[in-house]
This record gives sequence, structure tokens and C-alpha cells, in this order.
Amino acid sequence: MQKPGLTAGDVLEEMPNMEQVSQRFGRYSIIIGILLVILGGLGIILPELMSLETTVFIASLFLIGGAFWLVHAFKYSLRAWSDWLKPVLLLVTGGLMLFYPLGGVAAVGLLLAIYLLLDAFGSFMLTSARHPEKGWGWMMFNGVVSFMLAILFLIGWPQTSMFLVGLYVAISLLFDGFALVYIGWMQRKCT
Repeated sequence: MQKPGLTAGDVLEEMPNMEQVSQRFGRYSIIIGILLVILGGLGIILPELMSLETTVFIASLFLIGGAFWLVHAFKYSLRAWSDWLKPVLLLVTGGLMLFYPLGGVAAVGLLLAIYLLLDAFGSFMLTSARHPEKGWGWMMFNGVVSFMLAILFLIGWPQTSMFLVGLYVAISLLFDGFALVYIGWMQRKCT
């Protein structure tokens, strides 16, 4: 959707050129990409371990965020119970996820299923809006895959979460790594 008064030429001028894009990917893209491919490969081999690592990481972020909110509440002498609700929820949730990691993995699995369902429905809506145009089939394919993954998460939930969360994160890391290696390699060839 364009802003009123903008022409197609204005939009193209605002888009970065290839040189600007390639500068965003430094010379370490290949190294970081290889590390992500290795991490993703290990996660595919050991998806349960990747699930636990993901849950511990999310729990740590909750605890750190809760601590920051707590410092904020103390610093400004906030007195209303609603001012303390967010830091307490973050700390309790993060603590529960750390002390009960299997429950945390199940919660992350359920959140991923909800995300995938929303992604599928969004893809289907975009497909119906773009149906006669080129590329609508890829959006439909994306929606079907997201829907099938969500159903896969939900059918065996919570038992399958231990396997599927780690596998989902590992595959994402693997593809991110391949993309970075490719971009870094192409940048190296161009310079």
C-alpha cells in the first residue's frame, strides 16, 4: 500500500540498491552461516535438546525482562498493583519454565501451533486477495504447509512438543545458515 502522492518512481528511489544491500552483510556472513548450519544440523539430530535449549533461552529472557521491570517499579516507587503485575508475571513464568522445562516446551509448542494457524489463515486470505496474479500459488502452498504443521503440533500436543519444537527451531536455523552462506559467497564473488 502506497502513501498518497507517491509515485512508483518515488518508491523505487527509496529502495536500497544491491551495493547497499550487500554492505549489510559483512565478510563474516559465511562464518556465521556455517555456524548456524552446524547448530541447525545438531538440532535436527538432537531435537529434544534443541527444544530444551529454546525453552531455557525464552525463560531467561522472561527473567531478565522481569528483573528490568522490577528495577523500574522500584526506581519510580510505583504503588498500584497493576504496576507490579507485569514484572511478577514475567518472573513467575520464566521461573516456572526453568524449573519445569517440559511444561515450558509444551507451552512453546502450543504457541508455535497458534502462530502457524494464524500464519496459515493469513496466507489463505492473501491468496484469495491475489488469486489471479502471479505467485498466488506459492502463498497458497505456504498456507497449506503452515496449516499442516499446526495440525501436527496439535494432534500430539503436549507429547510431540519435545520433538517438534526442537526440529522446527533447528530447521529454521539451518535455512538461515544456508541463506547467509549463499549471500556471503555471492558477495565475495562480486567484490
